[in-house]
Amino acid sequence: MSRAGKRVLCADPVMARLIEAVGPYRLVASSQLAQHLEHSPFETLARAIAHQQLHGSAAASILARLQGLFGATFPTPERLLQADPQRLRGTGFSFAKIAALRDLAAKTLAGVVPSAAQLESLADHEIIERLTAVRGIGRWTVQMLLIFRLQRPDVLPVDDFGVRNGFRLAYGLKGLPLPRALAEFGERWRPHRSMAAWYLWRAVELERRGALPRCRRPPRIATRALPQRTPARAAAARRTPAARRGRKARAGAQRP
Repeated sequence: MSRAGKRVLCADPVMARLIEAVGPYRLVASSQLAQHLEHSPFETLARAIAHQQLHGSAAASILARLQGLFGATFPTPERLLQADPQRLRGTGFSFAKIAALRDLAAKTLAGVVPSAAQLESLADHEIIERLTAVRGIGRWTVQMLLIFRLQRPDVLPVDDFGVRNGFRLAYGLKGLPLPRALAEFGERWRPHRSMAAWYLWRAVELERRGALPRCRRPPRIATRALPQRTPARAAAARRTPAARRGRKARAGAQRP
């Protein structure tokens, strides 16, 4: 952790206690997008599209089948555009994701999607503007690329549930902070907001372990209530294998 970053973040008492509890800042490639830092921007974003709304193992299987169409190598933009959409559909991609992949390939060839070398020279807002022009690529995906691949220091993904939930827990809120409100609050962490986001992600982990410092005076910030657990959802959760195992374990513990 840089001294300047620690000095800025620790001016916020809640963040200071969180930093003390977590320890040094270590940016680890924890997202699906960030696990492929050695790939070209085209391949990195194509993999991100594949993982959208899918479990990691399901996306990995689809990507493996995609590579199988091209001799076990990831297709270039040119080869992907030349491929029969029906053959792509056979790998497991939805038609919406095929359209997104083809748009990504076309915009890569047109120069809208920068090369790896070009990414290094562009400002954050320029990268966001250019990459979100691609179908299926949203602001969050680009922000993960900025944080993990380019290691840009001042990115706060205010739409990320983990960041918002971490803020809720660390700052003692009853609801999730609204993205705009979190963005305004996060101005105090500039120009080290990527570091702040990393610590807010860690706050969720600390809460699970019962080690998160408590905030005595929550800030006044606009929030949205957490989704309520309906009786139907609660019943469904009780029917999961993990829940059944938990009930059996508790029953066993009660036996003499």
